[in-house]
Amino acid sequence: MKFETKCVRAGQAPDPTTGAIIPPIYQTATFVLPEVGRDLGFDYTRSSNPTRQVLEDNLAALESGRHGVCFASGMSAVDAVMKLFQAGDHVVCSDDVYGGVSRHFNQVLSKYGLQFTYVDSTEPQNVADAIRPETKLIWLETPSNPLIKVTDITAVSKIGNDAGIPVGVDSTFATPVFLRPLELGADIVMHSTTKYLSGHNQIIGGAVVVNDEAMYEQLKFVQKTIGAVNSPFDAWLTLLGIKTLHLRMARHHHNGMRIARFLEAHAKVARVSFPGLESHPQHAIAAREMSGYGGMLSFELKGGIAAGKALMNGVQLCQLAESLGSVESMITHPATMTHVDVPAAERQARGLTDGLVRLSVGVEDADDIEADLAQALEGV
Repeated sequence: MKFETKCVRAGQAPDPTTGAIIPPIYQTATFVLPEVGRDLGFDYTRSSNPTRQVLEDNLAALESGRHGVCFASGMSAVDAVMKLFQAGDHVVCSDDVYGGVSRHFNQVLSKYGLQFTYVDSTEPQNVADAIRPETKLIWLETPSNPLIKVTDITAVSKIGNDAGIPVGVDSTFATPVFLRPLELGADIVMHSTTKYLSGHNQIIGGAVVVNDEAMYEQLKFVQKTIGAVNSPFDAWLTLLGIKTLHLRMARHHHNGMRIARFLEAHAKVARVSFPGLESHPQHAIAAREMSGYGGMLSFELKGGIAAGKALMNGVQLCQLAESLGSVESMITHPATMTHVDVPAAERQARGLTDGLVRLSVGVEDADDIEADLAQALEGV
């Protein structure tokens, strides 16, 4: 089955009771047992639900994985992965990650004895050098948020595999349309399904896909025990979004390339980070491991933070919003929004300057997006 067909059909079959072509929403908390000690595969929605199971199977197929496990948010998916480890264990992590991830690692999980080392994972040797005897996980985010850095998953996976350390990848920005980390040697792939997978700003959700049976059983245990699961309705809406994922991502890619080139050529723009540009430091890696570049980019204006704020306050079509990956174009100021909880000194050390702007390029007409940015730049 080709990828595009998997988006529409994988894990989904007509309802055996009615023949409904769309999987039903099993909006129920509990399931009646036919007799003591026997169920029909489901007993309580916190543990499992038929609608969520369809989504989990669909996502596993898209990622060329064996098992999918869905959660209430991308952050709860990250947290579930971290619950596979214990006090004293060490994680090597990409230095440019979503601010909520570093907040969770530094302010929550560190209190329970987990240790974290952040490295520039675009240089695989940095990852290898950070490994300790107690290292139990390598966690990558690629392309990263918000600097859009790209890590060589193949190279880092070899480092992890040689050391017996699993490699996890947050692949939210790329989606399985453009990047499938398990095919490149990674052990875990995570998505915030809130973003491109659902694609319409209508739900919050997260997912983890793995091949290893024992790891899957551990994740299912965490899912059942903690209960941070997405609702059947949210799972159903995500499935509807995924049916057009391949179509939407092609448009995000087209528009992203167009807007990145426009910004790179603009006199008021100091730099643009987009993997599809030859000027991107990891363009060669992205071209080798990705089949497209999506719609996420970041850029910095020559006027610094004042210019950045003027631009974001001047746009009319692009919307000032925290999230990303939807059909609407959204613009964000990471230093005061998505990464506000990252200490200023740490942000600067990572290259996340106060003037950085992150743009999630939507699927509107590219002429309209460019015109909106052009008029806003006139006021900078």
